[in-house]
Amino acid sequence: MGRILVEKDVEAAVKGGSVYAAGGGGWADHGRMLGYAAVSIGKPELVSVDELKDDDWIATAAAIGAPASTTPWEMQGIDYVKAVQLLQNELGERLSGLIIGQNGKSSTLNGWLPSAILGTKVVDAVGDIRAHPTGDMGSIGMAGSREQMIQTAVGGNRADNRYIELVVKGATAKISPILRAASDQSGGFIASCRNPVRASYVRKHAALGGISMALALGEAIIAAEKKGGPAVIDAICKTTGGSILAEGVIAKKDVVYTKEAFDIGKIGVGSGARAVTMHVMNEYMAVDDADGARMATFPSVITTLSPHGEPLSVGQLKEGMHVFILHVPMEIIPLSAGVLDPTVYPPVEKAMGIEIARYALAARA
Repeated sequence: MGRILVEKDVEAAVKGGSVYAAGGGGWADHGRMLGYAAVSIGKPELVSVDELKDDDWIATAAAIGAPASTTPWEMQGIDYVKAVQLLQNELGERLSGLIIGQNGKSSTLNGWLPSAILGTKVVDAVGDIRAHPTGDMGSIGMAGSREQMIQTAVGGNRADNRYIELVVKGATAKISPILRAASDQSGGFIASCRNPVRASYVRKHAALGGISMALALGEAIIAAEKKGGPAVIDAICKTTGGSILAEGVIAKKDVVYTKEAFDIGKIGVGSGARAVTMHVMNEYMAVDDADGARMATFPSVITTLSPHGEPLSVGQLKEGMHVFILHVPMEIIPLSAGVLDPTVYPPVEKAMGIEIARYALAARA
């Protein structure tokens, strides 16, 4: 049976989602705003994909952009609802449910408000357990598809006349960059609803159980908080099955915001033989040891935690801070078709200048 999401689930979703945000994944306060609005206005319902009929329509609710505090972004809860309505209008049929492209500080809650207002179910499946830089990585295997897809985007800074509503149709690889450009024009962050597919497709290609995993992790964090930072870090490791890969002081941060709306660069943690380098493209995509040997690679979960056990985004990191690097190996998490699709890696490898596919796709071998 479905689970009605209630007030106490909001903080659990934000806290668990923040770990899976892997250094990106939106804003915690934006997530709380979406969650509290949803549970006060209606009864958002989390359901397993098995509770839907094979031919029910499911789309992905997402937020697009890399909203650094430097960009004039504005996104309201109603923008997520409007994005769903525009997609339903274009599709000509009702959506039964929404999945999300990835967990994150706010993205874990992207489907809650439309569920409360429109009655679309929050489907317990994700395009990726963790956050990632490109929409294709969360598109459950449709990145290389030639099929015509529908994608919508809604939002923007109203005071600056940056508000945009957009409906695009085409092959997903060709239209995803249009949504990213719209995000940049709108102020850096925009709500989207995209790629309607049948429930049978989601069951086969998504990472199932991804939202309840984030909720369970958040509940474990909240339970450990009164015992202090080390207890929180232990709870995160125990619940995720991960471990602390490295810890140390941030020696160097070299990350820049690009016109394609990506934060790209490197972060050096620790010194001497125990130093590691974290490779960033919005999120942490890889970690190398002091000799340049690879220690962890997307789609494994890689997250920086403060000594209090708080997940820190790339934007929060500053030189001189002490961090713990959590690693949850890809072998123990559900992987979607999107992260096992070789076509999603070349643009990311080119932007970052490192190899990822060779390591990521070893999970399937």
